[in-house]
Amino acid sequence: MLRHAPLTLGFLAILVAGSALAAPPGLPDRPPAGEREGARKTPPAVSLDDLYTRLRETEDDEEAKGVAKLIERRLDRSGSATADLLTERARQAMSTKDFPLAAELMDRVTALEPAWSEGWNRRATVFWLLSDKQAAVTDLQRALVLEPRHFEAWAALGRIYQSLEDKKLALSAYRRAVALYPRMPKMQEAIERLAPEVDGRDL
Repeated sequence: MLRHAPLTLGFLAILVAGSALAAPPGLPDRPPAGEREGARKTPPAVSLDDLYTRLRETEDDEEAKGVAKLIERRLDRSGSATADLLTERARQAMSTKDFPLAAELMDRVTALEPAWSEGWNRRATVFWLLSDKQAAVTDLQRALVLEPRHFEAWAALGRIYQSLEDKKLALSAYRRAVALYPRMPKMQEAIERLAPEVDGRDL
């Protein structure tokens, strides 16, 4: 095998020389792998806090609707595939007006994911459709303990209080919703209808 060493070394020398000739001149050095990966990094995801700030500060109705949708999508995430599946089945049951089945399914969701605010909000909707207003209020209050910025829950709570003729609590809930989502459709009108009577009575 030693007799072949000079031939092998000569062959390697030819390969090295050929590579040097084949390489185009003037190419910049390739950046380190870390730099290349850094250039591909995506910007950090917008936080829920950032979205609520945008929702509160925007002066554009369409932007507000878009941001509200993004927030709702975040709140819709239970973190459990089982809870998400049960919630979807409850939604389908509601669409066919099978409200008792929807309530049963949402009972399972809230038992499975008691820290998910949207689960309580969804079950409150079912109770409202079943004309069980007190149960709906209780669930909305639980949703708001878990996520005090849940503007849809505040708005729903206001509507229920208004239907119960508790205008003072209704106005308070509407104002909480608008403080979070100033351009929430129809909410300002509801406040303007109630405020003269409630605020005038307090004076």
